Amino acid sequence: FYCLQTYKQKMRKRITYRQLNRDTKHRWAMLRNMVTSLIKHERITTTTARAKELRRVAESMVTHAKIGNLHHRRLAAAVVREKAAVVKLFEILGPRYSARSGGYTRVMKLGQPRRGDSSDMAVIEFVDREGELRKARPPGGIFVNTMIN
Repeated sequence: FYCLQTYKQKMRKRITYRQLNRDTKHRWAMLRNMVTSLIKHERITTTTARAKELRRVAESMVTHAKIGNLHHRRLAAAVVREKAAVVKLFEILGPRYSARSGGYTRVMKLGQPRRGDSSDMAVIEFVDREGELRKARPPGGIFVNTMIN
């Protein structure tokens, strides 16, 4: 008599990030490079899974920039790779999103997959900026004007 439970996969409880076929150090290095590029260029093209993971890191960096004190500057500088990107984050992006409570990035799927391996591609960009692909909703959301009595 042996238990069949040992041959089954365990439940994935409290697993937060996607693995992206990389070990932890490689995945975190890739996300740090990508968030630095996103801050510098404000729009990058990548795979859909990477864009959805990058959104979490980028939105936490903008939240640090909105708070803006020395502690949060050092927390953001530990993730962002270039000093110029940290300066842009705290001097341009933080004040830009001071009235917005979350939702600083937008992930839009592209219609054509990548040519080599047919991966789904997406564009991730900051909202409320010059030259954005689609206009952002107002900071209050959709239901601001519908609740008026």
